[in-house]
Formats: sequence, structure tokens, C-alpha cells
Amino acid sequence: MLEFLGTIGGNILSLPGILGLALGMMTRNVLLAGIMGGLVGIAETLIFAKMSFANVEPIELIVAIVVGIAAGCVGCAIRRKGTTV
Repeated sequence: MLEFLGTIGGNILSLPGILGLALGMMTRNVLLAGIMGGLVGIAETLIFAKMSFANVEPIELIVAIVVGIAAGCVGCAIRRKGTTV
């Protein structure tokens, strides 16, 4: 359980969380923001697995994609709310 929580926390503070949020803030389309965040999650997992799907653990990939999508959607919400204030 602790390893799973560490995986989630590491992804939030790593590329999927930070870059997903930044890419989400570049658009007002929630779907596009989620897709860009998910792609960042996939790319980050592949980069750290030395560009081989054989070295990728499925749970790490799933967590990275989910965190990327969530961060992208939050970034989009920040952009949409910030423009109405």
C-alpha cells in the first residue's frame, strides 16, 4: 500500500502532474487537456523505462496516465475560471 501511495505521490510531483497541469492551462477544451496530460503520463513512463514497454509496470503506467489526465483537467479548469474573474 505504501509503494502504491508513493507511486501516486511521485507522479503528482513529477512530469505528469506538473507538465500535465501546464499543458492543461494552455487550452480551454477539457477533452484536449485530458488527452495531452495522458500523453505526458505515457511519455514519462516510457522515458524512465528506457523506451521499452517490456520494462514498464502496468500499475505505474495506469497511475501516470490517470494523474496526467487529472492534472490536465485541473489546469483547464484553472484557465477557464481565471478568465471569468
